[in-house]
Amino acid sequence: MKKSAAFALATALLLGTAHAQEKVTLTVAAFPSLDSAIKAILPAWTKLHPNVTINLQAQQFADHHNAMTTALATGQGLPDVMAIEIGYVGKFAEGQGLENLNSAPYNAAQYKKLFTPFTIAQATSADGRFIAMPTDIGPGTFFYRKDVLDKAGVNPLTMQSSWENYIASGKKIKQKTGAYLVNTAASVYNLVIRTNLKSGEGIYFDKQNTLLVGPDNARFVRAMTLAKQVRDAGLDAKIGEWSNEWYDAFKKGTVATQFSGAWLQGALQNWMAPDTKGLWRVQNLPEKGFASWGGSFYAVPSKAKNKQWAWEFIKFMTLNQGSQITAFKDNGAFPALIAAQKDKAFSEPVEFLGGQKARVLWRDAAAKTQPIDVNKYDSVADQILQTELTNVLEQGKDIKQALADARAQIARRAR
Repeated sequence: MKKSAAFALATALLLGTAHAQEKVTLTVAAFPSLDSAIKAILPAWTKLHPNVTINLQAQQFADHHNAMTTALATGQGLPDVMAIEIGYVGKFAEGQGLENLNSAPYNAAQYKKLFTPFTIAQATSADGRFIAMPTDIGPGTFFYRKDVLDKAGVNPLTMQSSWENYIASGKKIKQKTGAYLVNTAASVYNLVIRTNLKSGEGIYFDKQNTLLVGPDNARFVRAMTLAKQVRDAGLDAKIGEWSNEWYDAFKKGTVATQFSGAWLQGALQNWMAPDTKGLWRVQNLPEKGFASWGGSFYAVPSKAKNKQWAWEFIKFMTLNQGSQITAFKDNGAFPALIAAQKDKAFSEPVEFLGGQKARVLWRDAAAKTQPIDVNKYDSVADQILQTELTNVLEQGKDIKQALADARAQIARRAR
């Protein structure tokens, strides 16, 4: 970009483009249920910027991210604003197709202190580029069916005290009610490898890009061991998330517990299992664990046509307390903006959770969740380890051998 053009763009942004009267169509690509939050906020945006029409393009979660991956690779079909879920942020951050929001005219560094700290690390590449603004976070939480636990005579606090007690309680639940403990044993593995990491430590790699996975890493050994104990005891329903079987399990109460982000409450209430209102409760994760579970970000593709309006829209969605609270009330999208977390709505009882003041619990959990470094090979490591976990659970493969094989494969791919 020529210096004069860059200056003009910076000036427009600094002065705010709200006064510009040219008719603009801004394309925003998103996925459920972030698209619902955008729709809820659109009236306020339109009132402020009547000349800027939002063209919302929503696809299912996997389809959206596959389409964005292709668009970034080819430079074709790019939106002005791209929503990204946390699982893809590391991968997209290491590419060069998104604007560095640290740079002028965005100058996003001034806003970083306004967000829950761990979100900033999630959106920062290894070379220090800040590629997306956080909009919602997923404080990890332990959902359980109170009616099922009551019937089994199980105290939820006992399940929370240790993973061993969680599994022992699952056996009691299965025996007394017929309900499974969890949808899949892999959920236990996925949680154990992500909780109680040290600040700045990655899940699979450390700050020096050293691979952490292997048969000598106690975190991975324990995660696979606990998952295998769940599977061997017949306590998981063997159903994947985001499947019709998963939704049915919620509706029928055939699975007693679920680990997820706080956002699951909104999904259960609004479309997954609205008729189960009052039957669910939440508590913190087992063994005083804290983890980020999901979360959404907005980025500006480098080849976007309307960058200045894209940035105005992103700021409106992420820095505006009213927007953050509207999204929260609409679908449970937990605000990344710290000021929004202080809203009086957080101390209100959640009817769907039997009047529990769950949002205070989630806010405290978010504050205790440590920033985790992302690595461009995280998705590669995750894919390889999920395959090896399947070998352990379904083929009886030795855990240490599985981790040794995973280490070799990841090292080969990362090299």
